[in-house]
Amino acid sequence: MARLPSKLTSAWLLILGVLFHITYICSIFDIYFTSPLVHGMDQHRVAAPAPAKRLVLFVADGLRADKLYQFHPDPKTNELETRAPFLRHVVENEGTWGVSHTRVPTESRPGHVAIIAGFYEDVSAVTKGWQMNPVNFDSVFNQSEHTWSFGSPDILPMFAHGASDPDRIDTIMYAAEDEDFGTGDASALDTWVFDEFTQLLEKAKTDEGLRKKLHSDKIVFFLHLLGLDTNGHSHLPNSEIYLNNIKIVDEGIRKVTEQLREFYGDDSKTAYLFTADHGMGNRGVHGDGHPDNTRTPIVAWGAGIQGPNKVNPQGHDEFSADWKLDEYSRHDVKQADIAPLMASLIGINYPVNSVGELPLPYLDASDSFRAASTFTNTLQILEQYHVKQELKRRTELFFKPFPGLTGEHSPEAVKAQVQALIDAGKYEEAEAECALVRNLCLEGLRYLQTYDWLFLRSVVSAGYLGWIAFSLNFILRTFVSSNDSRIGTLGSARVQSSRKNVASPEETQLINALAAVVFVIFAVILTVKQSPALYYAYVAFPVFFWSRVVLDRRELLSAISKTTRNYGWIKTLGSVLGYIVALEILVYSYFNRAILSVCFMFLALWPVFLPSSVQRNSAMLMVSWSVSCLGTSIFTLLPVEKGEDKMLILVGGLILTLSGIVAVMVVPGVAASIDPQQQAIARTAKSVMMLQTGLIALSTVIVNDTVRSLAAHEGLPFLNQMLSWIILFVTGSIPFVYGARSSQHYLLRMVIIYLSFAPIFILLSISYESIFYFFLSTTLLSWLMLERKIYSASEMQPLSDALLSEKRPSATTNGSLTIDYPTRGLGPKDARPAVFFLFFINVAFFGTGNVASLASFSLQSVFRLTTVFNPFFMGALLIIKILIPFFLVSSIFRVLGRSLDLPPFSLFLLGLATTDVMTLNFFYLVRDDGSWLEIGTSISHFCISSLMVLFTILLFALSDLLVGRALVPIVGEGQRKKRS
Repeated sequence: MARLPSKLTSAWLLILGVLFHITYICSIFDIYFTSPLVHGMDQHRVAAPAPAKRLVLFVADGLRADKLYQFHPDPKTNELETRAPFLRHVVENEGTWGVSHTRVPTESRPGHVAIIAGFYEDVSAVTKGWQMNPVNFDSVFNQSEHTWSFGSPDILPMFAHGASDPDRIDTIMYAAEDEDFGTGDASALDTWVFDEFTQLLEKAKTDEGLRKKLHSDKIVFFLHLLGLDTNGHSHLPNSEIYLNNIKIVDEGIRKVTEQLREFYGDDSKTAYLFTADHGMGNRGVHGDGHPDNTRTPIVAWGAGIQGPNKVNPQGHDEFSADWKLDEYSRHDVKQADIAPLMASLIGINYPVNSVGELPLPYLDASDSFRAASTFTNTLQILEQYHVKQELKRRTELFFKPFPGLTGEHSPEAVKAQVQALIDAGKYEEAEAECALVRNLCLEGLRYLQTYDWLFLRSVVSAGYLGWIAFSLNFILRTFVSSNDSRIGTLGSARVQSSRKNVASPEETQLINALAAVVFVIFAVILTVKQSPALYYAYVAFPVFFWSRVVLDRRELLSAISKTTRNYGWIKTLGSVLGYIVALEILVYSYFNRAILSVCFMFLALWPVFLPSSVQRNSAMLMVSWSVSCLGTSIFTLLPVEKGEDKMLILVGGLILTLSGIVAVMVVPGVAASIDPQQQAIARTAKSVMMLQTGLIALSTVIVNDTVRSLAAHEGLPFLNQMLSWIILFVTGSIPFVYGARSSQHYLLRMVIIYLSFAPIFILLSISYESIFYFFLSTTLLSWLMLERKIYSASEMQPLSDALLSEKRPSATTNGSLTIDYPTRGLGPKDARPAVFFLFFINVAFFGTGNVASLASFSLQSVFRLTTVFNPFFMGALLIIKILIPFFLVSSIFRVLGRSLDLPPFSLFLLGLATTDVMTLNFFYLVRDDGSWLEIGTSISHFCISSLMVLFTILLFALSDLLVGRALVPIVGEGQRKKRS
């Protein structure tokens, strides 16, 4: 009898797949989001006296532009009013205003870096929770004479850390524990900041040293106001609490201006700037490129700031139509433009890493000062280009400079030309020339930043294609080469190949030598380029994959030939083309969730096309499948911007509780009737299922009471919090502690897994998620049962009551462990369950969220367990919620492979090997131009598609633990034997 394919070989393929995908996920950051920072630039500042001696920067964390500028109904009189009367007075009478456009990721750290340092940080900062510096950088605070900063410990330390003089930046912070989402109104955080600022000025009255510092030039006050962000997460940006927080911030700013006017004797040398780091989505989340997250307010007034322009108001569009500010010019800026504006106002060195362009409409100064300021801004950006170009020139064999900054626009020519215009008093011409050169500099920086794109994209594409070819080669050689049942020693057996299909030793040596030569050539190129170590891995993978494919080409062609002989060219090609089309449909579903609903509607009709033998004996099963498909299709049509709905949470909990009661009454009896040996196991399982159903009901009660308490601003009840954690750990451990190492009927095992994760899903639900969990689970179980029926009909044998568990070993004569597991080779018909698996993986993710907006998973769902802000901890709870449907899909798929008499890894590997067809689509669809929504969406698509491969690999290992010992009735009792 032929032997089983080596499980060790399959395991190594999985390990290689994990390493490859983890490595290649990094490629997206190396290609599109490498750090823009370089060091070694000379510093530049305006020589003329600055219009302001001091600057006050207010940053309202999480404030949307429209919420500040719009009129909102008064909660008592219902009359429309502004919640920021002081700032509106400034807009109409004292300063300049507009919208500041941020970039993704719309998180606090990148937003503050853009405002204060003038550049857009790379997203690799996510590894530090958007809080600390992955790379040291210069900032307005670092260039100031002294900065006093007040606010959150999540933001303030990153500007003090790495400063050239740490004593130059004072950080006055509240405790991290004060950032509690469950305390009701978080505006107390902002009140604390304003109170601390007041205390600083009061202390200066008796502290001569502090008073002297406060009267220095070039000083900065930074007030970080986190209340709006916290209230936005907790109560949503349309809530009265969020809107009232705007009023509190506005009043606090008014008091600060009055206090400073009094402290400095109304010397008119204070400049004020109010803005936000990012906005807030309607569901109380941010992070992606949705316009609600990227559009923030900017209001500037005081020394050096232009007053309102009412003569020829410009800049308005549909976004500002209902703000009633049409008679005042709106001047929008990019978020990084704020840093050079602040530097110009107080006369400090421009931050050397800034790519911001000085917004001249905000600056009220002489023509000569404006021209000098914009020239300094240009020199500072030009300096970055010069340093970056020299660094690139030293690491390239054949460097090609940016053509826009050569000849008459070379750095030396530009400096001389602009200086001559300024000396001649031609200030407007100088400003125009500076604007032109700045744009060329930014294009040049972009050119240098993307210099290696063609090379890296080619290597990465070769890597993904190589992985697909390599893994498919393994699958075809291992799982298609023989259709006979095989038995062998675990971890040592391999499919025997015909000698004529195996490469000779000489050919093997030649191919290995050629692969080594190719790698060495690339390694030399990378060494000259001074590339990071990871680049060598990017090259090594495709060289290895393609060398193995070439080496095993005869076996690959033999397996393809055998498949076409057995199934015919038409059926084989039809299956392959259908599989690719299905993958492209799944790609499209990333852009439009509704396509999944359309697929479900077609799938509901699937039973109509089943063989008549299946239809005659499976009427109830087919109805269950169709109803479940139609039910699940609803959820991918629902908006992802769902608010908290107590009634839907209750309905979901009741449905899951009722399903648990039905399972307790039916499933143990079914399992016991199939095999008398299962009776004792069924009795124990029934008790466990009763406990699980009780925990589902208790979770429903706890969640509803917690929602009520949080809505009433009473905070998170301690008892509810403790019970929630206990339920999470108890029910989450049941499938791993009970039944994982014993033999249970697969139906019994699947229901226990379903009931185990149900309470966790309820605890983390804010709307219809629990109802989705029920329908998805029903659809998956119906799919498994239908596939078993179809396979039974195709084998023309009745489903047997004989139970098989692949984990039961028996001893051979030599004492090694063997597996008596009836298997067959893969065929074109197995493409359908592989596609279904990938389809359900997508549904598991898209059912309650949208991959185009990672922020569609609301933080409100974790408030049953914690309300103290911790991005990683809260993110981990959200990931658990996202992964639970994956647990079910992978477990069902694991049992399905067993039911279809396929080797344990084969069906799974087929899906795994081909998923990168989707990943390659998204790799080339990544955008770094267009709207921030388009950019953020394209990045999300690639990352999620890549992570799905890793999720699937890890979840398969988890499913092996969950259902690896489950007993599965086999097809053809007469031809199978039962393991003891």
